Amino acid sequence: MKQMTVDVIIPTHKPQEDFIKLLDCLQRQTVKPEKIIIINTEEKYWRVLGEKFGEVIVHHIPETEFDHGNSRNLGVSLSQADYFMMMTQDAMPVDEFVIENLMKALADERTAVAYARQCPTKESNALECFIRSFNYGEKPQYKTEQDVEELGIKTYFCSNVCAMYKAEIFRQMGGFISRTIFNEDMIYAARAVKAGYAIQYVPAAAVYHAHNYTNRQQFRRNFDLGVSHADHPEVFDGLSSESEGVRMIMQTSKYLLKSGKPHLITKLFFQSIAKYIGYYLGKRYKKLPRKRILKYTMNKNYWK
Repeated sequence: MKQMTVDVIIPTHKPQEDFIKLLDCLQRQTVKPEKIIIINTEEKYWRVLGEKFGEVIVHHIPETEFDHGNSRNLGVSLSQADYFMMMTQDAMPVDEFVIENLMKALADERTAVAYARQCPTKESNALECFIRSFNYGEKPQYKTEQDVEELGIKTYFCSNVCAMYKAEIFRQMGGFISRTIFNEDMIYAARAVKAGYAIQYVPAAAVYHAHNYTNRQQFRRNFDLGVSHADHPEVFDGLSSESEGVRMIMQTSKYLLKSGKPHLITKLFFQSIAKYIGYYLGKRYKKLPRKRILKYTMNKNYWK
């Protein structure tokens, strides 16, 4: 059989010294990427690399041109590998087998994309740790159109924090949507599933990635999530995400009680309220004045 090749594509903005650690980890994988392609927003913020990484390709774009979908499509256009792995600059491989384990999943003929488990970091609080375990469990998943009735919107869940794609299928499908505020990964996954392909969740491939967002940041992130759902009814209409949110709140509350941290239930409550209000307003953004939208969004450049 042909030895399949893989590139890694990472959008960056103001990368810091930790980013060099990520590049080191990628080059110590059991399957080494052919190229690491970086789509960096604003060259003036690029300060982290010298001559150390010869196989790294850096392509600079102005901030006004960044888009969650099209900027990643640009990275794919610079790759000739059989597979490519999308990552974010704040993710870090747990071990040296991430690329290898995702490639194994893509050996399945029907699978279009496989995504990794996200583990909490040492800075994560107890609430964030449980929510990560809720969204990224230990059990692998093989998701197709037949699972929509049981899994609902989770059928299409996929995360470009760390996900590997078959380049041939990706190009046949037209790549990521060219302009989107958010959710380019789920929108692609939904289109792939509806075209008869499968999505795999591979917990054996794991990265450290977590955010201790404030309530204000949760509100703004979920506002953009609601905008994405409103803009793509072909994917999200008829698939409620609220019920999944309620299930997460109930299970997280039980965990906090059992683990002797009932005081965090109040924090969970206010965090959940911020998420819901942000999502509710985002889904109805077309009824809001522009000033409100720019105040609520996390991605102001999207609206320019």
